[in-house]
Amino acid sequence: MDLQRSVIVVLLVMAVSLKLGSAGDIVHHDNIAPKRPGCDNNFVLVKVPTWVNGLETSEYVGVGARFGPTLESKERRANHTRVILADPPDYCSPPKKNLSGEIVLVHRGNCSFTTKANIAETANASAVLIINYETELFKMVCEDKETDLNISIPAVMLPQDAGTILEDDLKNNFRVSVQLYSPLRPLVDIAEVFLWLMAVGTILCASYWSAWTTREAALEQDKLLKDASEETLNAEGSESSGYVDINTTAAVLFVVIASCFLVMLYKLMSSWFLEVLVVLFCIGGVEGLQTCLVALLSCFRWFKHARESYVKVPILGAVSYLTLAVSPFCIVLAAIWAANRRVSFAWIGQDILGIALIITVLQIVRIPNLKVGTVLLSCAFMYDIFWVFVSKWWFHESVMIVVARGDKSGEDGIPMLLKIPRMFDPWGGYSIIGFGDIILPGLVVAFSLRFDWLANKKLRAGYFVWAMSAYGLGLLITYVALNLMDGHGQPALLYIVPFTLGPFLTLGKKRGDLKILWIRGEPERPCPHVKVEPYEEERPQE
Repeated sequence: MDLQRSVIVVLLVMAVSLKLGSAGDIVHHDNIAPKRPGCDNNFVLVKVPTWVNGLETSEYVGVGARFGPTLESKERRANHTRVILADPPDYCSPPKKNLSGEIVLVHRGNCSFTTKANIAETANASAVLIINYETELFKMVCEDKETDLNISIPAVMLPQDAGTILEDDLKNNFRVSVQLYSPLRPLVDIAEVFLWLMAVGTILCASYWSAWTTREAALEQDKLLKDASEETLNAEGSESSGYVDINTTAAVLFVVIASCFLVMLYKLMSSWFLEVLVVLFCIGGVEGLQTCLVALLSCFRWFKHARESYVKVPILGAVSYLTLAVSPFCIVLAAIWAANRRVSFAWIGQDILGIALIITVLQIVRIPNLKVGTVLLSCAFMYDIFWVFVSKWWFHESVMIVVARGDKSGEDGIPMLLKIPRMFDPWGGYSIIGFGDIILPGLVVAFSLRFDWLANKKLRAGYFVWAMSAYGLGLLITYVALNLMDGHGQPALLYIVPFTLGPFLTLGKKRGDLKILWIRGEPERPCPHVKVEPYEEERPQE
C-alpha cells in the first residue's frame, strides 16, 4: 500500500500539471498585426487536395492570408484549378508571361506577401500558393505602410515539404491541379458529448466507491469500538488507513509543485522526455487498473478466497492472489498501448488506463473537509488562468496549451489526458480534457457523497446531487466557451470551480451545515462503546 500511495501521489502531481479542455486551434488570431481595411481576414486553415495527371494524390493543409477574399467553405463549390510554376520563382518582379486563370506557385522571400499577390493578380492568376522555407505554417500579414489594400485573389501559404512535392511534379512536366477551400468546424462535435459523459461518469463511479469504503470503514470502527478492548483499539488506531489526506498547506504546495513540473515539461519537452512520461503513465495506469479490477472482482464471492489469501513478494510485501492474477493482464494492456500509441485507435487504451488511474486517485487521495477543498480548487483556479492566459506575456505562447498539445514533442500531446477523436470535424484532431479537470473537482464531489452517507442524508436532502450537477454544468459551459472561442484552448477550471464550489458553500450555509463541512468534514456520531448513564435526578426512585 505504501508503494501504491507513492505512485499515485507522483502521478497526481503530473496530472494536476495539465488541465485543458480543448482541441487544436483552427482559427489563428494575430494581435501583433492589427486588422485594417483590405487586410482584415482571420487566419484560417485551408485544405489543398491535389490531382496529378488527373489522379487524386495527396491533400495538404495551408493557411490563408490576412488579405484577399475569403475562401469557399464547401468542397463541392471549390473549383479544380491548374497550378503552374512562377517565373521568376519569387514573383517579386513582373512575370515573363501572363496567365489565364491558373494558380501560381511561388517561393517566399525577397518581397512582401502583398507584392507577390498583386503581381499574381496583374498576371491574371486566380490564386497564389506561397511555399514557406520552413516546415511550419506562417501567418501572412500586411506591411505597416500598406493601407486600403484591394487584392481580389486568395493567397495561401504551404509548408516547405508540401510545396516542394508540388514543385517537383511541375518540373517533371506533370499536370497538377488543386482545390482551395476552408471548411468550417461544427458548432458541437459528438466527441465532446462522449468526453463529457466520460468525465462525469468517472467522478460518479469514484465518488460512490469512495463513499462506500468510507461507510464500511465507519461501520467496522463502530463494531470494534463496541466489542474490542482499549488495547486492541489503540493497536487498531495505529495502523495506516491506506488513504492520503490533504491539508491546506499541502493543497497550496500541490499547485506550486505542479507549476514547477509544468515548466519542466515545457522546457524539456522532446521525444526522449515524452518516452519517460509514457513509462510513468504506464506504471500509474497499471496500478490504477489493477486496483479497480481487484475491487470489482472482490464483489463476487467466487473470488473471496483469492482476495483474502496473501503471498509475500519481495519489495512489494504481502500481495493477494487476486492481485497477482490480474496484474499480468494490466501490464500487457499498458505495454500494448505504449507500443502502438501512435496508431489511430490508441486513444481507447489511453482512456481505459487514464480512467482507472483517476478513479484510483479519487479513492486513495481525499480532502478531510470543505476548507481544504476550497483552498485546493481556489489555487488551481488561479493556476489554470495563469498558465493558459497570463503565461503568454512571459513565454510568448500559452505554456499549458503548448505542453498539452505536444507542440514540441512531434506527437499528439502527452498521455495525461482523456481524448476522443472529433468525428464530424473536417480538420480531424481530438477533443481532450486533462486529468486535473476531473481529479481536482472530483475530490470535492467525492467528499460531498461521503458526508451525505455518514450523515444518513437522503439523495435530495444531501449535497452530492448538487455538487455532481454543478460540475457537469461547469464542464458543459467550458465546451460552450471553447466553441465560441473558435477552438482555442480554455482553462476549464475557470468555469468548473465557481460552479462546483458556489452551490456547495451556499447550500451548506443555508442548511446550517457549513461549520461542520468547513472544519470537521463529517457529522458527529455517537460512540457505541460509551454507555450513557442517566443523571441522578433522572434515575427511577426505589
